[in-house]
Amino acid sequence: MVITQTPFRMSFFGGGTDFEGFYKKYGGSVISTTFDKYCFVTVSHLPRFFDYKNQITYRKIERTNTVDEIEHPAVREAMRYLDMHELRMVYEADLPARSGLGTSSSFVVGMLNAFYALKGKYVDKMKLAKDAIYVERVLCQESGGVQDQIAASFGGLNRIDFNADGYVVNPLIISKERKRELNQNLMLFFTGFSRFSSNIAKGQEQATPEKIQELKEMMGLVDSAQNILTSKGNLIEFGKLMDDAWNIKRALTSEISNDSIDSLYQKAVKAGAVGGKLLGAGGGGFLLFYVEPDKQERVKKELKDLLYVPFEFEDGGTRILYYKAEDFEVYRNDETQ
Repeated sequence: MVITQTPFRMSFFGGGTDFEGFYKKYGGSVISTTFDKYCFVTVSHLPRFFDYKNQITYRKIERTNTVDEIEHPAVREAMRYLDMHELRMVYEADLPARSGLGTSSSFVVGMLNAFYALKGKYVDKMKLAKDAIYVERVLCQESGGVQDQIAASFGGLNRIDFNADGYVVNPLIISKERKRELNQNLMLFFTGFSRFSSNIAKGQEQATPEKIQELKEMMGLVDSAQNILTSKGNLIEFGKLMDDAWNIKRALTSEISNDSIDSLYQKAVKAGAVGGKLLGAGGGGFLLFYVEPDKQERVKKELKDLLYVPFEFEDGGTRILYYKAEDFEVYRNDETQ
């Protein structure tokens, strides 16, 4: 049996420049962090007492006799990719899916980590990120960028740079005290709206050729944000930069924001938030704001209808919580069962 723990991420700057159609021509950069909300994947081989050979539990329970019968596309394709059979798998999470926190990619990273471990194989974070990108973007043919898989694999507060040859993960070097101050000045709220990010990302991908200038502006903000974080200046400038980035991002497609989200954003700003953004592809999920401590109660009061979610940054990325080798010989397809 294997149990993995994989963090969710919040992306601050550069989202959209991690789309292959953009960064292979112009390069790309994002700043993101993982935080202490996780998904957990438990995998073991299914004992042969049942009249089915796979049991996959997430928001529903699937019981199948073949991998091809599995409805969940990421599970099905990952099992095919790594030649996994006769599995019992359970997915659980601290936060809801389809909420802008890279939950689907965290799940795929954690699942692949568990599959490799069940096979008795160790793989590094770079390999897990690469495989997760391949499963989601190639095998499942889902639209979107590639920052989520990398963030979930590596963990931490990082700048990730993209080019035609791949990507480089660079941890942002800031003091423990400054990092704590940044964490304390960020507020996370759940809007209650959920959406399929792949659908919104598809529209963003289609709009990319017409939004090159905006995406280059977003990429330029990554340099500015890094300079703010790594200097001794006032972190309030980081919050102002978030507002700039949000105004650019919401102009990329009409699906990124809506009247309800815009109204919530303006309420928070009037109550004292310096800036903020809707996390993920857009359309719903979590709102993140930069708010100085003396104004946070006012923002909470103004957004009292939303769920406030305290959090702390984390640095571990995906990891194995529990591992016990199994004495289990998987039947091959041509063997009598």
